[in-house]
Amino acid sequence: MIRKKIIFGLFLISTLGACGAPTAMLGPAYTFSSTGSALQSGFSYGSNELIKNYTGKTPLENLEEIVTNNPTIENNIQKQTLESDDFYQLVKKKIQMTKGKIKLSSQ
Repeated sequence: MIRKKIIFGLFLISTLGACGAPTAMLGPAYTFSSTGSALQSGFSYGSNELIKNYTGKTPLENLEEIVTNNPTIENNIQKQTLESDDFYQLVKKKIQMTKGKIKLSSQ
């Protein structure tokens, strides 16, 4: 029984040892299986390969580089949102609506 497991394990390692390159197709294969659109999955794979050939890095590596080189993007999004006029107006409107509902319910 142990020999069968060892032989089976060695067989899997030898046949699946070169699976590094085909894993690039996993993303588009998942896209195709979830959406059913060959065009969308082909575009996904093609754009990833185009970016990889142009920059030498995958899209995820490019994104990581942008975030690590520019920490202000990560750190100041919340601050910018809280200080924006749109956010202030939204909160003010919600407070006024809540005050109106409270006054109506207390009558």
